[in-house]
Amino acid sequence: MWFVYALLSALFAALTSVLAKVGLDGINSTLATAIRTAVVLVMAWGMVFFAGTQQGIPDISKKSWIFLILSGLATGASWLFYFKALQLGDASKVVPIDKFSLVITIVLAFIFLHETVTLKVIIGAFLITAGTFIMIL
Repeated sequence: MWFVYALLSALFAALTSVLAKVGLDGINSTLATAIRTAVVLVMAWGMVFFAGTQQGIPDISKKSWIFLILSGLATGASWLFYFKALQLGDASKVVPIDKFSLVITIVLAFIFLHETVTLKVIIGAFLITAGTFIMIL
């Protein structure tokens, strides 16, 4: 089932890029990011209450709170830079660079999470890197 969810994530990420590029026309990218964030916030909390999982909030550990907050700050920074890049550049060039985060994630997961990196992963990361640079040329 994870594969279906991953495909849906990719579909909606693609829609995000295209819809954002159109929506950024004549609007400050920081303001656009704030509007997008507000919509995501309402949607996410709506899902929490719809699913009835809000009672789990007191059970969240201090460590989880810290890392979720740091992750949220990283997401906010990512969105701010992404929207500015989309506003200034072509979506067909911005998006491949944004998706290069996959390669960066592999490196960071190896360094900080001690995840195993196989030859298949190295070859895939190399191909993604090469494809990214071919697409932006």
